Amino acid sequence: MNRLFMVAALFLGSICLANCGTQTGRVEPSRDSASRADADNTARNERDRSAANVLPGDQGETEADRQISANIRKAIVNDDSMSVNAQNVKVITSQGTVTLRGPVKSVREKEAIETKAKQVAGVSNVVNQLEVENKP
Repeated sequence: MNRLFMVAALFLGSICLANCGTQTGRVEPSRDSASRADADNTARNERDRSAANVLPGDQGETEADRQISANIRKAIVNDDSMSVNAQNVKVITSQGTVTLRGPVKSVREKEAIETKAKQVAGVSNVVNQLEVENKP
């Protein structure tokens, strides 16, 4: 029985090697991708490391700040005209000041989200750091 198992394992292994030899498990770049620049977030990462920038970890811990962020998020998500990216922007509230961060599809979305944030009760200031995506 052991001998039969070993023969079967060797047979299956050789089939895999013969048929899988051309498969590397990698996606080869297309010929035209060489002309495009590689994605590089170095500048964005450097910017985000600065203590001067508000990040999601800076969300206020008061009930009022959490409620403001939740109300803004609801207003954005309930707007069916917003893209998925717009619905996923970061909304960070601290002491009534709301910071909006992340990519959106258009200037219209950027302005609409800022307007929604300003309309929420308790907001004293809105810092709009939303970025309009560049289309290739």
